[in-house]
Amino acid sequence: MSDQSLAGKRAIITGASSGVGMATAELFASKGMTVGLVARREDVLSDLADRLGDAAHYAVADISDDVQVAAAVEKLSVAMGGIDIAVNSAGMDGPAPLEDLTPEVWRRQIDVNLSGTFYVMREVALRMKKAGNGGVIVNLGSELSLVGMGWFSHYCASKFGVVGLTKALAHELAPDIRVNCVCPGPIDTPMMDSELAWFPDPEETRKGAIERVPLKRFAQPIEVAQAILFFATDATYATGSIFSLDGGTTAV
Repeated sequence: MSDQSLAGKRAIITGASSGVGMATAELFASKGMTVGLVARREDVLSDLADRLGDAAHYAVADISDDVQVAAAVEKLSVAMGGIDIAVNSAGMDGPAPLEDLTPEVWRRQIDVNLSGTFYVMREVALRMKKAGNGGVIVNLGSELSLVGMGWFSHYCASKFGVVGLTKALAHELAPDIRVNCVCPGPIDTPMMDSELAWFPDPEETRKGAIERVPLKRFAQPIEVAQAILFFATDATYATGSIFSLDGGTTAV
């Protein structure tokens, strides 16, 4: 789609305070869209909204809390006059060997990555259906939505679940609402830095991780944001699609 045809589209983006979510918000705003920003850090959201200008609105919410999600989506829907696009970028990761994978650690990962994605999808899709103008939902999966990895069983379970949720609701919400999932490989974000810090030698761990990627580098957040934009706007015949954007990590 041309930038002109995107002007005025209304998009909610979770995880907008950093990484892919922030890059997506910036990209969408640059195309003339109105953006509703959701994250837990009000100071960052406020600064981002100020930087993006009058077309940006924000709501503070922990997406693992369905009540907070409902309030945030309602606030932004009213502020923007509706919702055309939703991007579920909020998430968390971090390794946990089985000995450290307590029920609390397990539940937090599932609550944020899987349940949080569902809560947003439900609130957004119900409003899209009621408005009757269609809509698009783009979820953020992971390379670990498609393959397993030791020490990440809780993360894999949550992200495999996002793929299943994407496919099921794509079928249920068709033909009016499209639902797709972008599955990135390693991305150069603050969340990646936090993950690497868990290991004794973060720099060596980073080098090893890059070496395992056929393209020999991490993705930049804007590269993932561009794929999200494609599914949100141009991929008009795609629903239930699971798109690998991982530098080839799941190809070998």
